[in-house]
Amino acid sequence: MAVSFGAQEDVMQAYFAEGEQRARSLGNRGPIRFSADGLLDQKILDAYWETGFYTFTDLISADEISELNAGVEDMLARAPVTKDALLDAQGRPALSTDLEAFNLGWVKPLADPLGGTSQNGGRHPVKMIEPEAPQDAPEHVLQLILGSLQFSDACLRVSGHPQLLAVAQAINGEDFTPFNEVVWIKKSGLGGSVSWHQDGTTQWDRPDFDRGTHGYNTMIQLTGCTPANGLWVVPGSHTKLQDIKAICEDAGSERIPNAVPLLCEAGDVAICNRQTVHGSFANTSPKPRITVNFGFHRRASILGSTGNGIHSAKAVYDAERIFERSKMIAWAIDARKQHFSGEQPFDYKPFRGMSDKYPFDEQARVEMKDYNLRDLGI
Repeated sequence: MAVSFGAQEDVMQAYFAEGEQRARSLGNRGPIRFSADGLLDQKILDAYWETGFYTFTDLISADEISELNAGVEDMLARAPVTKDALLDAQGRPALSTDLEAFNLGWVKPLADPLGGTSQNGGRHPVKMIEPEAPQDAPEHVLQLILGSLQFSDACLRVSGHPQLLAVAQAINGEDFTPFNEVVWIKKSGLGGSVSWHQDGTTQWDRPDFDRGTHGYNTMIQLTGCTPANGLWVVPGSHTKLQDIKAICEDAGSERIPNAVPLLCEAGDVAICNRQTVHGSFANTSPKPRITVNFGFHRRASILGSTGNGIHSAKAVYDAERIFERSKMIAWAIDARKQHFSGEQPFDYKPFRGMSDKYPFDEQARVEMKDYNLRDLGI
């Protein structure tokens, strides 16, 4: 299903085309590459640190993408029939209704629920264009599923992908920590926008602040993404806290002139620095986007920090909390080892020599319940 931006349709389509042209000229995409000693290729790292994001093409196999799609379809089938319902379409107790954490994010069709509001600490200062929704559109559509690793074994396994964990190690060090996990669903002709923002909220005034202080996100594309349905990023904006409102005022609209879209096919994986200015437009296109997302931090950024209250409670992150939350990586590695027996598992330093103590089994499933109450948001 496709809809129009109305009077802004021609302007938006021209902006999409120009953005795609800019994106293809950046040189920050291609197959993942490692040196003979297993280190991520330095040219990839250089391109990531320069632009703030990188796309690894054709990284996840077609078979694993099929498993991930099946996992997402199962989650959607188990979702509440409406925003406030307790049952799914088959009359079963709906996904997450037995949990304490906030796990399901709904949005009014084609709306921008955060832009120009004080929500999330006011980090979304600009309202995005809101096209008129179709007359037969539902009141709300499900747009994100948080804590997704407890709902899908396929999502858990891919979060233990050895090459993606090697990227986390290259960027954040051997003692990297998890952040959070979420599945994004931008429905065709209905998916809402996410206003321009920078993810990090607590670390901008650190004396040792640099381009990687607030970590990064990994985005596995199940359906591919286009300028119309995908994430947009302002290259190089991760070096400091930006005045997004002023940027858009100078541009005369929410169309930031030098922003570029992530361009991905199914099986591509993008990594994006959380400090970049990024956002997405309402999905008026006929193509949906489904993204399996998980993030990583430096341990030094997390230890002793206070949670930002957006993704986790405002608690001080001590070594015990970090260890408890990092069990998800250990369980993911073992779940993947059980499923892909011919693959060399990643050696995660914080659990080195302890892998046999954290098998992915029925007890692990019990412990995983509501695991995202321990997310490490900064």
